[in-house]
Amino acid sequence: MEKRVNINEIAPQAYKAMYALEGYLATTQLSKTHKELLKIRASQINKCAFCLDMHTKDAIKNGETPQRIFLLNTWRETDLFTEEEKVVLAITEEITLIHNHGLSDEVYKKATQFFDENHIAQLIMAVVTINAWNRIAISTNLQVEK
Repeated sequence: MEKRVNINEIAPQAYKAMYALEGYLATTQLSKTHKELLKIRASQINKCAFCLDMHTKDAIKNGETPQRIFLLNTWRETDLFTEEEKVVLAITEEITLIHNHGLSDEVYKKATQFFDENHIAQLIMAVVTINAWNRIAISTNLQVEK
């Protein structure tokens, strides 16, 4: 792949703003499992190899099983994920694919069965953040490190 602009070098203030979002997310009540599952799922949808590589490694370090990562793309078809995790994944998919119909009332209502408004806001911000990172990585041809 052709080398492209390194935004971190050219516009470090932009990266600083992105890192501020990550700093905020680190202070939230979101579990590491939820954060990594949503990061992996959004990165699968967006086809971001750089982020998939990073977040699957992070998930395994945090105790996630390879089997669940392998089957994440088909989370609806397995009982390996809890109902709470399935809500997180549904939110992730609907926000990532926002052009389809946005975050549906059905998924939002289901989320309120598991999470309060603050937690839902944190989930939304986590999904928005990984989608932004995916777009940066893909647009700038960030490469997976061997």
